[in-house]
Amino acid sequence: MTLRLLKSFALSVDQSRVPISSSAQRLLAFLALQNMPRSRTYVAGMLWPDVTASRANANLRSSLWRATRTGHQVIDASAQELAICKHIDVDIHVAATRAHRLLDMSRPCDDILTAQTREDLSADLLPEWSENEWVLVEQEQYHELRLYALEAMTERLTAAGRHGEAVAAGLAAVRAEPLRESAHRVLMNAHLAAGNRGAALRQYEQCRRVLLEELGLEPSQTLRNLVPAHSGAGTPPYRRPPGAGRRSGAPDTSGRLPSGEPDPGAGHGHLGPGRHRARVTHGSFRRFHRGLRALDGGDHRRQMGVAPHQCGVASVLIPLRVLTTHLD
Repeated sequence: MTLRLLKSFALSVDQSRVPISSSAQRLLAFLALQNMPRSRTYVAGMLWPDVTASRANANLRSSLWRATRTGHQVIDASAQELAICKHIDVDIHVAATRAHRLLDMSRPCDDILTAQTREDLSADLLPEWSENEWVLVEQEQYHELRLYALEAMTERLTAAGRHGEAVAAGLAAVRAEPLRESAHRVLMNAHLAAGNRGAALRQYEQCRRVLLEELGLEPSQTLRNLVPAHSGAGTPPYRRPPGAGRRSGAPDTSGRLPSGEPDPGAGHGHLGPGRHRARVTHGSFRRFHRGLRALDGGDHRRQMGVAPHQCGVASVLIPLRVLTTHLD
């Protein structure tokens, strides 16, 4: 029996889909991501945080009953604890194990430098379930893990002279996080190792454009050094197009009136005629948070020694709430 959580939820036996209710799906996915026995009280509180304890426990009992309606044993249930059955193969467990192997540079892993590994690491975790806070935590953890793993895979393939596969892995990393400078760097190195300096230069220009338009920042000197034409201080300044870095319809905080004249009220604790209220959603905050981390350009082998990248560990990497900022 297999459980798929990457891209979408699917429970199957011998490649045949097993029908399962939505509430049982949530319970099974949660237990799979925990990957260890959890108390009934903990599970009920995590899956139904906005109701009373008695209501949450009733919902849990209902979901357990619905899980038995599949005709297969999928959950090990005792009087106190719940866990996913050990005979179920979970795709994210396989992907996470491969990711950690890729990140351990002291061990060879030629057997997993495959298109299947790249495909698994390119997939998001339950992308349509983002309304559940517990899913957001797991999504962020796996997102970070797979980004580091894709970068490591690119470096390993480059070192092995498998340039086409290295470029494919690097492109997957850039697609997953366009603001991540380290992803652009390993992709540029893959192009350079293949002798494609023009492709490396184009990748640099793409990275520079994205960083400037979204964050107003230039690429690091480390990245510029990869492209001789941009290694010195003489790189021409990039002028952002009007409105770059802002969503369509977002208020202009440039400090100028529509006529182009300076706004006398700007920069003094209020926004003058441009006064507004900005509402930042979890998604936009997460993208901003990722953008800041994307600029570190640090060595992933050093950074991956921290525990939060272990898949299934309930460590909160970002505030999981909606932020409302009043720019008054």
